[in-house]
Amino acid sequence: MNEFDLIRQYFETPSVNRADVPLGIGDDCALVQPKPGFQLAITTDTMVDGIHFDSRLSPADIGHKLLAVNLSDLAAMGAEPCWISLATTLPEVNEHWLAGFSEGLFALAREFDVSLIGGDVTRGALTLSITAQGQVAAGKALTRSGANVGDLIYVSGHLGDAALALNHSQITQLPKDQQQQLEQRLFRPSPRVSLGQALVGYATACIDLSDGLSVDLGHLLKRSGKGASLMLDQVPTSSIARNLLGHEQAAKLAFSGGDDYELCFTVPAHHQEAIETISTDAETPVTLIGQVTSDSGLKLRFNDVPVNWKSQGFMHFYDQDQ
Repeated sequence: MNEFDLIRQYFETPSVNRADVPLGIGDDCALVQPKPGFQLAITTDTMVDGIHFDSRLSPADIGHKLLAVNLSDLAAMGAEPCWISLATTLPEVNEHWLAGFSEGLFALAREFDVSLIGGDVTRGALTLSITAQGQVAAGKALTRSGANVGDLIYVSGHLGDAALALNHSQITQLPKDQQQQLEQRLFRPSPRVSLGQALVGYATACIDLSDGLSVDLGHLLKRSGKGASLMLDQVPTSSIARNLLGHEQAAKLAFSGGDDYELCFTVPAHHQEAIETISTDAETPVTLIGQVTSDSGLKLRFNDVPVNWKSQGFMHFYDQDQ
């Protein structure tokens, strides 16, 4: 099977037929037609074997996660996901692997009405990339740079389970069903697309949590030129993590761990009631964890006691021995 056979068998038949794709796979470029008055939101994420996934993930898990992390970026901008292109570098043609990978990818694509419109296949070490494109009303996209002093800081879902799942030796202490719940958070994150779109017009800034709350909130605050005061005892964690680690250690992991793919966003205090309604309508819990301040940096408290929790989060080129 050559690369053209591979594309035809596993990727060319569309699982989603969008009316705004006049020309999809098969030409040098695809053609798409955004809505009038909308802007394109474009993001690219890459997953590398041994860095972003390992043998614990099935091919279907990998396909799901590759798309999910891109959809999470679009969610953070308040954009509607529409189109993706896929670049795969494969060490060999493994039809069983490809069938599972495409199944996981297209299952999530159908859930969010996303069309695969093109891409590339090459040979080499297993590396997978998606460029995802969405659309958002002109001038309405959520960004990292709009937080204001006094804004409330929220996060969606709960944090830390994916980071806990990475510690395989630690979670083997847990019953099998709890191990699987944690691994599900790591292997199959749920992009908060509905919540992101609902926050347009309410949130002043937003970011998705891929590298850890400490790092990603830091990016948002830096772009906004602000600081924050956080109530770390309020950071939402799962009962599994709290029972295993205790409340404080679970909060530390939630603060520093990555791979959550939840949203962290800021809103003016007068929108607090609206945010509760949005959370209910989007079927996604959100939790107030702090407030934006004029001082730079993060001021951290746990049970009203100042703490100094240091965290680098996840960085590809950070020397852990520094």
